[in-house]
Amino acid sequence: MRDKYLVLMTTLLLVMALVGCSRVSAQSPTPMPVPVAAETPAAVGLRPTGDTVVASGEIVPAQEAQLAFTVSGRAQAVTVAEGDQVEAGQALVTLETDSLDADVAQAEAALDVAQAQQALLGAGPRPGEVATAEAEVEAAEARLAQAAARRDQITAGAADAEVTAAQAALAAAQAEEKSARIAYDQMQGRKVQDWEEEVTNLRLRAAELSRAAAKAQLAQAEQGTQIRVREARAAVWAAAAQGDVAQAQLDKLRAGTMPEEMAAARAAVAQAEAALGAARAALDQATLRAPFAGEVASLEMEPGETVVPGQVVLVLADLSCLQVETTDLSERDVAQVAVGQRATVQVEALGVEIGGRVASIASQAEVIGGDVVYAVVVELDEQPPGLRWGMSAEVEIITG
Repeated sequence: MRDKYLVLMTTLLLVMALVGCSRVSAQSPTPMPVPVAAETPAAVGLRPTGDTVVASGEIVPAQEAQLAFTVSGRAQAVTVAEGDQVEAGQALVTLETDSLDADVAQAEAALDVAQAQQALLGAGPRPGEVATAEAEVEAAEARLAQAAARRDQITAGAADAEVTAAQAALAAAQAEEKSARIAYDQMQGRKVQDWEEEVTNLRLRAAELSRAAAKAQLAQAEQGTQIRVREARAAVWAAAAQGDVAQAQLDKLRAGTMPEEMAAARAAVAQAEAALGAARAALDQATLRAPFAGEVASLEMEPGETVVPGQVVLVLADLSCLQVETTDLSERDVAQVAVGQRATVQVEALGVEIGGRVASIASQAEVIGGDVVYAVVVELDEQPPGLRWGMSAEVEIITG
């Protein structure tokens, strides 16, 4: 009986203890949740939520150019210094241009000559030229008739009477040669058309032949009939040559400029224009100009120094827009990267984390320390203060 009582009292005490604990718990205040700091706008979207690719990188300008001359020469003027801000098209370094200026002047003169020649051909014969040429043909025909008559006279046996005639013919031939030589000398040193030069040369040659023939004719008249006959025939040939020259000149004037001559003149003008353009281009290449607005990052040139084509003398960069270029993204990871993917860039030197986007992926690999890597460029969402070209960065690209 006693044992049953003890069991009942123990059970009752246990129930009362549980009820008391329940009441204490019900009266205790409900714990308040600890507030969590909201993410700042700059950090939103920076933390990857899926697969990522990590690579080291370097801060680089979006635009950079290593400038060099395409011609050799000596620097005449260096108008900038390292750190200067320049505008697009601004002259940076200029070479001495004395020889290039002379080339341009020579090309301009050659173009003037070609254009004048084309204009002369297009203008046709000047007033009086045709009439003069017709008179020359008539005179040549008269000389030919005279030479033929003399030949016939000698052939007929009138040797004794022809010594005086031969002397007169020599004087006439000498006068003609003198006239032809004067015309030839006047042609030297001035621009003439090819056919004019040919006509003058032929005229002088014919006059020389005529004079020689007349002189020989006189000697042969003194030596005998047979020799005089041969010289008389030569005089006829010379007179005929003069007539051919005069007739060719007349036909040329009457026909005017041939189409092929005008085509050749136009081609000469085009060639001279091309030569002038090349000379001016070479002169322009003697001035190194900024291809875009930016800052002179380095300058390796002083006035008076000589440069050769391809020698880098100045590095220009646009430091207002910096981006990140990876340096060790392996060939195993590049297959997961695509243009447009989001990325997070950590710049340890500044202690900042910047969002970005993949802008480009190199199509050709580089081998660095035996590893095959691809350069990936990440455009930054912002340009934090203190960010400088060459700073190292850690790039985390969100691939999934």
